[in-house]
Amino acid sequence: MKLRSMLFVPGDSEKKFAKARATAADALILDLEDSVALEQKATARDHVASLLNDDTPRRWSFFVRPNPFDTGLTYEDLAAVVKPGLGGLLIPKADGAHDIARIAEELDRLEAAAGMAIGTVKIAVVATETPIAMFNLASYTPPHPRLIALTWGAEDLAAAIGATGNKEDDGQWTSPYQMARNMCLFASAAAGVLPLDTLYANFRDAEGLEADCRRARRDGFLGRIAIHPDQVDIINRCFTPSDAEISEARKIVNAFAAHPGAGTLGIDGKMFDIPHLKAAQKTLASVN
Repeated sequence: MKLRSMLFVPGDSEKKFAKARATAADALILDLEDSVALEQKATARDHVASLLNDDTPRRWSFFVRPNPFDTGLTYEDLAAVVKPGLGGLLIPKADGAHDIARIAEELDRLEAAAGMAIGTVKIAVVATETPIAMFNLASYTPPHPRLIALTWGAEDLAAAIGATGNKEDDGQWTSPYQMARNMCLFASAAAGVLPLDTLYANFRDAEGLEADCRRARRDGFLGRIAIHPDQVDIINRCFTPSDAEISEARKIVNAFAAHPGAGTLGIDGKMFDIPHLKAAQKTLASVN
């Protein structure tokens, strides 16, 4: 499943959904959590469920962000949205892999009731939104069979620890949130799932978003959360390998295939070894 860009859409807004579905986002996340007021939760749940009944072919994957366990709404959300057409869930405020096991157990039951193959609905996790979650990032390894991605969040974590802010004057994350970002990246790599960068809040700052996405891809992230339709094309462009990168990756993979057992090869005057081969294989996998 390609997840360069995952665009949030409030679950109670037909207007915003109509705009979102016209974008080139790889996934739309219909939100039942933070973007929906408490008194609108039931309305949003019904609206999202009705959207899932539309079997018109779509080029994007349909995700839902349910409410977290401490709200008492999680199982109602799942019961409403687990049906054919749902590609995945984005789980907020997870404390660790044990929360994913709870979700997965309920998914098994709901998929069976809906006539869906067990394991159809995949899981992505916002893995850094509670203090205890920071200590449990290693619990995602080995990964649950449904787990496909980890991302991180700063706002809920800041509120949980009583921070008065999470950005420096120049807009960079302060050290606790740099650590959360980095640990999410390492946890994703350890589990072998997609690392997705968090949202870029200033949706009018296209230049800043592009620069931040390029830093994220340099560091190893393979996609990003979007909060506005205008961010999608920038995110897709930044997380899509260039023609030159693809060409070099093919050369590396083909050269090692032609010399099985080689640990180091010279290609076009440069030396490449096994880490370069692994990186090239990941590059090619990201465009297939």
